[in-house]
Amino acid sequence: MALADFARNFEDGINRRGTVRLRKRGWIPTVIPYAGYGSTHALKVLARVIMTQPEHLNTRVRLDRFGLPGHIKNSAVRDFAEQVIETSAVAQRGWRQFFTTQVGFLPVTVQVGEKRIHTRSDRNGYIDLLVEEHGLTPGWHEVTITSALGESVNAPVMIVSPQATTGLISDIDDTILVTWLPRATLSFWNSFVKHTNSRQTVPGMAELYKHLLHSTPEAPVFYLSTGAWNTYGTLLEFIRRYRFPLGPLLLTDWGPTPNAVFRSGQEHKKTQLRNLLIMFPNIKWILVGDDGQHDPLIYDELAREHPARVRAILLRELGIVEQVLSHGTPERSVGSRHDTDTERDGTPVLRGANGAVLLQQTHRIS
Repeated sequence: MALADFARNFEDGINRRGTVRLRKRGWIPTVIPYAGYGSTHALKVLARVIMTQPEHLNTRVRLDRFGLPGHIKNSAVRDFAEQVIETSAVAQRGWRQFFTTQVGFLPVTVQVGEKRIHTRSDRNGYIDLLVEEHGLTPGWHEVTITSALGESVNAPVMIVSPQATTGLISDIDDTILVTWLPRATLSFWNSFVKHTNSRQTVPGMAELYKHLLHSTPEAPVFYLSTGAWNTYGTLLEFIRRYRFPLGPLLLTDWGPTPNAVFRSGQEHKKTQLRNLLIMFPNIKWILVGDDGQHDPLIYDELAREHPARVRAILLRELGIVEQVLSHGTPERSVGSRHDTDTERDGTPVLRGANGAVLLQQTHRIS
């Protein structure tokens, strides 16, 4: 038996035993909705089924206590934000969010407009459903997910207008959120020990995004990260707290795959970027990341393969110490050099230590 197979079987065994143990303690399988997205032709519905204490489902928090941005008028988006606030309002140690018991192969019914689709969660509890010809108009909507146990939840979905020609894809760690990810000890402290509501933002990035999008209100925003889905509520609360534009999060699972013990963060980002290119063929993307590790290479590769689909690349530059701790040298990664093919072929690459510095260069984006 391959090591990856052993790891997957071990994980499945832990979850089976954990589910039985928690059921005896009164916990129940609960559908946790994530923000889905799609075009007017196809829609991705995203959610996960995990074991949850019943009392956690009854916590209600008023929106006005948290200063929800006033520009959020759509009721589906407000419900979405309220739902996130409810699950994230009470600060807890970061390590708790990584210990969940997922419920695999649970039958669910997804209601999208007039369409009803019967499916089930995968072995890791995820629901990742593609719905074609759904009939929804551009804007934010809600779809209903009903589990075999009778529980129903509403999941927000963002339908991108066919008139949209610009979109923004942003990394999270060390791009909008200060994690010092290259530093193992501080990364561990930030992710597993520090209170989840005490994260700091990279200065000026929220203002940069507002500037980039102010003339294109129909432009979709996606947050692409190698972070785990377990941190979804925390990250979305961070986005809300620092007034970044709302948009779906594309996270990953750290568990084993059929071919490896741990999933590849690089492959996750490459796959999601290409999925977005396919789903939205009329959009040119502004790609935002940092030059600590793989973002420059991934974005550079995408721009070389699809030059007509990348409008600009924006890279937050890490300091010398951060670079050394990231990959062992003070030099920036290959994809962030000033002599890359993408720049020679006309794709602007903006670099700066924070959002304010990058904002000063946005005149280069045509």
